[in-house]
Amino acid sequence: MSIGEIAERFGLATHVLRHWEAMGLLTPVRVAGARRRYGPDDLYRVAVILRGKEAGFSLEEIHEMMATSDAAKRRAVLLRRREELARRISEAQASVELIDCALDCDHEDLAGCPHFQSMVAERISGFTTPHVRV
Repeated sequence: MSIGEIAERFGLATHVLRHWEAMGLLTPVRVAGARRRYGPDDLYRVAVILRGKEAGFSLEEIHEMMATSDAAKRRAVLLRRREELARRISEAQASVELIDCALDCDHEDLAGCPHFQSMVAERISGFTTPHVRV
């Protein structure tokens, strides 16, 4: 496949594939006129890179995992990403709870809701809920 064909297949710009090649993530075969030709292994690598990006890995992390044969190094990268994702999921869940609280609140002014105040106060270490007139 040509660079244009593989770019179209994955919905990418050709410059993205060139950048990944420059980083060492892809190594297409060169044919007459230095034209790139991508084979089945390259298709697989592009799919792996895209899945990695979807999981939140940086291109550097993806390169680090693809370039090493050291399972411990690969595991360390995976553990770092997992911890980051778990943190982001926790933050997103707290946001959903805050929104649900606001949606279920009977107070005219959300700032006057004791439950909302309590959720906000949890974000401030050692902070007690203020006395707000309701």
